[in-house]
Amino acid sequence: MQNTQTEPNFLYLSLRERPELKDTVAAWFHDKWGVPTQAYLDCMEDCLADRTPYDWYLCLEGSRIVGGLGVIENDFHDRKDLSPNVCAVYTEPDRRCLGIAGRLLDLAVAGMRTRGISPLYLVTDHTGFYERYGWEFFCMVQGDGEPEPTRMYVHR
Repeated sequence: MQNTQTEPNFLYLSLRERPELKDTVAAWFHDKWGVPTQAYLDCMEDCLADRTPYDWYLCLEGSRIVGGLGVIENDFHDRKDLSPNVCAVYTEPDRRCLGIAGRLLDLAVAGMRTRGISPLYLVTDHTGFYERYGWEFFCMVQGDGEPEPTRMYVHR
């Protein structure tokens, strides 16, 4: 019996590969996380101008962004020594459970390693998800303006 269900056609890439998407990508992240669009644009412009070795990673389905994450110096927490940070990990609800976030995490780890950057850190309230992709709980950190500490993970 032939499987009639088709796999979505996803394209995984870094923003450096498609710099013309910068404004669209910044607006997409703003819509998901509420961080000002200009904050994303500033980070992305630094990336595209090679003022930082960090990057942004996307999953596209056609022209639609269905997942993304960034690598930045610090993701709004008090442990400035734990850097760089993966930030803004997001997959559209109708595309979750298809491995998108895991593939993006792997791309970020590999991309940073090619630049000689390891380990990477990540703050999250999730437990059990990031471990599937080689991340380990590292410590608790205090988020800027947050009442309770949050979990910090590391990928070595």
